[in-house]
Amino acid sequence: MTMDQTPPSSRPPLAGKVVIVVGASAGIGADTARVLAADGAALMLVARTEEPLAALTKELTSAGHDVAYTTGDVSDAASVAGFVDATVARFGRLDGAFNNAAMGQSGRLDAVPEEDFDRIMTVNVKGTWLSVREEVRVMERQGYGAIVNVSSIGGLRGSSGMGAYQATKHAVIGLTRTAAHDFGPLGIRVNVLAPGPIETPMLDQLRLAVPGGVEARIAATPLRKVGTGPEVGATVAFLLSDRASHISGAVLPVDGGFSA
Repeated sequence: MTMDQTPPSSRPPLAGKVVIVVGASAGIGADTARVLAADGAALMLVARTEEPLAALTKELTSAGHDVAYTTGDVSDAASVAGFVDATVARFGRLDGAFNNAAMGQSGRLDAVPEEDFDRIMTVNVKGTWLSVREEVRVMERQGYGAIVNVSSIGGLRGSSGMGAYQATKHAVIGLTRTAAHDFGPLGIRVNVLAPGPIETPMLDQLRLAVPGGVEARIAATPLRKVGTGPEVGATVAFLLSDRASHISGAVLPVDGGFSA
């Protein structure tokens, strides 16, 4: 075997790393997968629906990237263990993870049906916990790893009309901070993003649910714009790379200055 003679400074920042992207079928997840692949990572894409995963995998492999996919449901423990195991079976290890699977909600707290409250808690909070648990199971054996979870600026403050969703995003921040303490001694870094409004299908739902809400957020944002999936993806790529080797337990807003 010949050694890679490429100077480290000219290699892509994620070259040689294996990353699982959970919630990769659309929006932030799909855009982040494109950024991670361009930065050199080999990817396992995960979501509940196969068709968009297959299309994105074809797009990325056609561009020369090493990408595979498997379906999975973050609310089911056996499914989460299965897609993490599938990643290791395909690539041999797991260096990084982006836990992006989530669902939205709107409506006053007293108007949220109990079954809807239970479902969003299961997907957004339990799903993140299950994903971290299974990813750490592999990373602990290796002695290293990096995990990025997704919260929201709704996890940093309150506002009317999205209480159940915001409760889950506060919980993801608490879970991530605790994970950074629990798993830092194992060589595993865990950080969390708090995106503001990002151009995704979920933002389109918000436009319908809260007329004028997005425009009000833009007006209150110092950069006066909505963010994009690739901008979030670039932040994820940094946190998963060795350039962020001393960053763990951080809550990083990607919100154009809205939370400043």
